[in-house]
Amino acid sequence: MNLSIVIPAYNEAESLPELLQWIERVMFEHSYSYEVIFIDDGSKDDTWNVIESLSASNNNVRAIKFQRNYGKSPALNEGFKIAQGNYVVTMDADLQDSPEEIPELIKVLEEGKYDLVSGWKKVRHDNKFTKNLPSKLYNWTTGRMSGIQLHDMNCGLKIYKNQVVKSIEVFGEMHRYIPVLAKAAGFDSIGEKPVLHQKRKYGTSKFGMERFVNGFLDLSTIIFITRYGRKPMHLFGLWGSIIFFIGFLITVYLTVSKIAWSTGIVNRPAFYVALTTMILGTQLFLAGFIGELINRRSPERNHYLIEKTL
Repeated sequence: MNLSIVIPAYNEAESLPELLQWIERVMFEHSYSYEVIFIDDGSKDDTWNVIESLSASNNNVRAIKFQRNYGKSPALNEGFKIAQGNYVVTMDADLQDSPEEIPELIKVLEEGKYDLVSGWKKVRHDNKFTKNLPSKLYNWTTGRMSGIQLHDMNCGLKIYKNQVVKSIEVFGEMHRYIPVLAKAAGFDSIGEKPVLHQKRKYGTSKFGMERFVNGFLDLSTIIFITRYGRKPMHLFGLWGSIIFFIGFLITVYLTVSKIAWSTGIVNRPAFYVALTTMILGTQLFLAGFIGELINRRSPERNHYLIEKTL
């Protein structure tokens, strides 16, 4: 088994040695050939020094150090770029994801039905009101909008075929929606498996309450990008044309009524409705043109400052 394990880390110096020992034990028990890719996301603690020490004692460890903090999505994106394993596993560095689950995730993936398998933290050890309930609402909303029915879309523990991670671009905070990105890239065979969720042993959560607002905004962004990212005129042009046509019909009605019954035009509310809708329709239509021009001339989006590599 040729396996890549991608682990973003931000201020996780305490947990990394224990996590690597745990991974080593599981890999040895199942005779897997593997690589562990740590991405230090601009940590302020001793994380990079710990990674260097781990790399010196284990030739399977590779690492990237960001010059500053970019976030989990850029970290995963850079890890995916260099992952060489036939299968790629992602997991968090805080010991809440158990490496013991990896062999079972591999078994599900090897059944041949799926391109990726997402973990489902069926029993969570998080605060019910700040994480569990919002998570359920988030997963329900995402499922309705994307058509992907997963109980735990944002679970950090997932396994992918290598082709999947090489076909997607994870940016902003889109790590929450990797299954949606995979589906947009043509990998719509997505499975799910219940996994064990551990209590946090070291440190504190790196995600605050703003993740709920950001999550909704990111979902809106990714739905737009996956459906209209390559054809913005299909959205803006369509609605611009509809709104403009409504304004045009109102204008025709006002003109006919002026000619037939000598009624005034500018002193009627319908005149201002027609004027507003025609202006809005024209603006939306032009926005579609601008979107097409930007889309065809946009530079590469993901460019991050990497300070060191191992």
